[in-house]
Amino acid sequence: MAKKRANGEGSIYQRKSDGKWVGSISTDDGKRKVFYGKTKAEVREKLNEAVYAQQRGMLSVGPNVALQEYLENWLENIHKPTIRLSTYLNYRKLLDNYLLPGLGKIKLQKLTPQQVQAFYSQKINEGLSPKTVNNVHGVLHKALDNAVKWNMLPRNICDAVTPPRIPRKELNYLTSDQARILLKEVKEHRLEALLTLAITTGMRRGELLALRWQDINFTDRSLQVRRAVSYLKNYGYVESEPKTARSRRTIMLPEFVISILQQHREHQQEQEALAGKVWVSKGLVFTNAWGDYYSPSTMLKVFKRFLESIDMPHMRFHDLRHSAATILLAMKVHPKIVQEILGHSQITTTMDIYSHAMPSLQDDATEQWEDKFGKKSKKKGKK
Repeated sequence: MAKKRANGEGSIYQRKSDGKWVGSISTDDGKRKVFYGKTKAEVREKLNEAVYAQQRGMLSVGPNVALQEYLENWLENIHKPTIRLSTYLNYRKLLDNYLLPGLGKIKLQKLTPQQVQAFYSQKINEGLSPKTVNNVHGVLHKALDNAVKWNMLPRNICDAVTPPRIPRKELNYLTSDQARILLKEVKEHRLEALLTLAITTGMRRGELLALRWQDINFTDRSLQVRRAVSYLKNYGYVESEPKTARSRRTIMLPEFVISILQQHREHQQEQEALAGKVWVSKGLVFTNAWGDYYSPSTMLKVFKRFLESIDMPHMRFHDLRHSAATILLAMKVHPKIVQEILGHSQITTTMDIYSHAMPSLQDDATEQWEDKFGKKSKKKGKK
């Protein structure tokens, strides 16, 4: 017997013939959508997603809907509530600039892998970067995943499409000696605390600029990454959750970093006293002259001028994150710990990006094998 659910929530039952679970829901246009699964939980999940889509008008979309209409509904009514504003704006740009003009008029159920593959090739030939085409592919794949879940498509045709390979860029990073020089030269500079944290923790720019004093435990010498900030056109400064679940992390700090942060706080308190009533009390660690968010563009200009003043090669601020990871691995810190410090979702990301640091570790491993089992060990045994 089908399990009764409230109106508009559909029904679930198990077929006696083959044991499969079946769920169904009536759409606004009077038709019925049916979902199948091996377990009751699987069907319930599909049904709940269908109810969610029904409430936003997605299930009533007919079989002849154009891809443009489907993508618009998917992004604005389904996906937008689940993602950060910055992510939404990026998806919106990819739809408006590429997907809708290029594929929008094709019927959703008529879209083929060949059409999508040809579209990607066309964009590459027009000069669009492989990375951007991959981003377009990612958005389309996500959108069609939902269409498959809602039984609007039998399969995701993006699974049969190969996006262009992204050329591997050689990372730009500081060596341990260069990092030592930079930290020495930045003393007493307005960026001292910021650059010291960037190099020793590998925190992202948005994470650093959203850092608050309440996130730092001076007794335990630890720092919590709980948010990030970005400046978005027409929206201003927007705080959001860190990039991934793993990005919410606790980082232990060396004593010398704690000391620099304490000095920075004392200097900030002096700034606040001078600013008086115009000071904006947000508790931010890194601020402008009035206690408000430190503009990312202003910070990058100051960073660029600082590098020029000490004759250091040009680099992006994000390269300090690469530098932190490379230096930690060179110091024989376990890759799993490096992953936790950087906030990577998976250790494979850490190992893949920073494989350039692995040869030195392999040399160390070879040396240890030689010491324990090779000629060196035999010489030691004769003594």
